Amino acid sequence: MSKYLVTGGAGYVGSVVAAHLLEAGHQVTVLDDLSTGFREGVPAGAEFVEGRIQEAGRVLDGSFDGVLHFAASSQVGESVVDPEKYWRNNVAGSLELVSAMRAAGVRKLVFSSTAATYGEPESVPIAETARTAPTSTYGATKLAVDHLITSEAVAHGLAAVSLRYFNVAGAYSSSSGATLGERHDPESHLIPLVFQAALGQRENIAVYGDDYPTPDGTCIRDYIHVADLADAHLLALDAAKPGEHLICNLGNGSGFSVHEVIESVKRVTGREIPVVVSGRRAGDPAVLVASAERAHQALDWTPHRSDLDNIVADAWNFTLERHP
Repeated sequence: MSKYLVTGGAGYVGSVVAAHLLEAGHQVTVLDDLSTGFREGVPAGAEFVEGRIQEAGRVLDGSFDGVLHFAASSQVGESVVDPEKYWRNNVAGSLELVSAMRAAGVRKLVFSSTAATYGEPESVPIAETARTAPTSTYGATKLAVDHLITSEAVAHGLAAVSLRYFNVAGAYSSSSGATLGERHDPESHLIPLVFQAALGQRENIAVYGDDYPTPDGTCIRDYIHVADLADAHLLALDAAKPGEHLICNLGNGSGFSVHEVIESVKRVTGREIPVVVSGRRAGDPAVLVASAERAHQALDWTPHRSDLDNIVADAWNFTLERHP
């Protein structure tokens, strides 16, 4: 049994990973300021400390075996209009965390990175060797933290893995009986937005462009089930090696279009979804799909929940628990 600190463990992905760690028999402490996370999202059995990432030093000591770092501001649009918040929270906060880890002698880190580090891809599927050219402050700050981690690994022997997510979806029923799922305020992710239309909480779902060079004209994105994502984090803890910083993309390697997602929600919910087609949004690539070959090889990771209807059904059941 190992002991891990999960920063941002009251959020969507962090809470599911914390639940997986507990189910694997580990001790878990969650550090979260609840600015975007939810206290009820912290899995039963985890110790909870309310606080900012900059306060990790008062939590960490030599009893911890590693840190899984999810605490970050993550709204792309907000990052463009309020960049200072993102540099302060994501980069300065991560620097404080890494410094606290070094002071406490905690030498293993798994970092929640993002496909936004790549910007608009020159080719797909996107491999880790692709050029990094983020088009938002959010992506730029995540890339900066990746560089920080590389420096820490080289200079001080940190064992680190960065996992770059594409589109995370679905929900997870933990062994404690709690269902952990996606909820953001404001909401900007496609599947929860389509659910809102299905529930009558919004008049329609906007489709931004139907004239892309894709089979149905709408953008294609790589969706991965949050439980598959969590599996990768536990494997990353085992794969982390002192003095090395491994970066892996996480995705299914194939994508679904906006139209296919909407049709899936219709099938799963049995409800009609009002759709309004408008013009393309600037900076929206036609296709964003991951090459996860490195994760397959380095982590021995393979996603097992890649069926779109199953992903949507898990997310819908979580939504109905909150909005019966």
